[in-house]
Amino acid sequence: MKTIAFFNNKGGVGKTSLVYHLAWMYAEMGIPTLAVDLDPQANLTSMFLKESRLEALWENVSRQDTIYSCLEPSIDRAGDLADPHVEKIGDRLGLIAGDLALSRFEDLLSENWTKASDGRVDAFRVLTSFHRIILSGANQIQAKLVLIDVGPNLGAINRTAMIAAQHLVLPLAPDLFSLQGLKNLGPTLREDWRKGWRGRLTVAPASLNLPLPDGAMQPAGYVVMQHGIRDSRPVQAYQKWMNRIPQTYREYVLGESGDEVPKVDSDPHMLALLKHYRSLMPLAMEARKPIFHLTASDGAIGSNANAVGRCREEFEELALKIQKSVGFTS
Repeated sequence: MKTIAFFNNKGGVGKTSLVYHLAWMYAEMGIPTLAVDLDPQANLTSMFLKESRLEALWENVSRQDTIYSCLEPSIDRAGDLADPHVEKIGDRLGLIAGDLALSRFEDLLSENWTKASDGRVDAFRVLTSFHRIILSGANQIQAKLVLIDVGPNLGAINRTAMIAAQHLVLPLAPDLFSLQGLKNLGPTLREDWRKGWRGRLTVAPASLNLPLPDGAMQPAGYVVMQHGIRDSRPVQAYQKWMNRIPQTYREYVLGESGDEVPKVDSDPHMLALLKHYRSLMPLAMEARKPIFHLTASDGAIGSNANAVGRCREEFEELALKIQKSVGFTS
């Protein structure tokens, strides 16, 4: 099984839409896939589920069947994790639903990050929560692939989510904010989170009977999301930021240096350059399906029908590239 997190600490780059469409694509390709919503905003969950189901999940006092219900015993300091509920989305696609209440877990994670340095068993129980929930959920549906969506920040929830991820895909927009996000994110991943977790593993007590992630969070590459930037900014400025992506990614995310850096179009770390499909996204959200599943009855006619076909081709190509990058064979 492979676990892949999609992360950028700059919001608004289409990260959640990317996870949503890839989850559907992998399931369509015959790969049992589990989507995990670890963003306290729970946008991925609201893309997958109808409003009536969201009301049942979030308005119930007991808040059953979400990521929060798994964590609640730990948050209340009343016990360990509860078994996760996997929402059935399709024949080969399941979801561990997000919850706005997940933010309540942040303080407990921060507290136990420090305690784990002393080899505290209870601290490791807390810090491996997401990893153990993912393993349990994946086992329920025999998932071979887990896609994790997280919020756009460098907080304790995302640190714990990254610890549970073997690989990382970074969605970007060609603008100053995305590149600054990379400059913040890269050193945090490499120096603070990965090294910090592996240092804690060296003091994990021998008596600890828990599955411990290795915290690899290995970068698999980046996806450039265009999102209509050409419409709102001069082409020259757009191209300037595009040209800076390969060097910034290598220097800050991979920790590499070198004078010969390819252009973004020929960069092996660039997984895809995705169109924004601006006119189709509202149709997809209304129909509760990915863009490449839209039909004429959903309003995808004329040029939109052609765009649906191009979207399918793009996401299939991206899915295959990610598979190759992370060494996953179905």
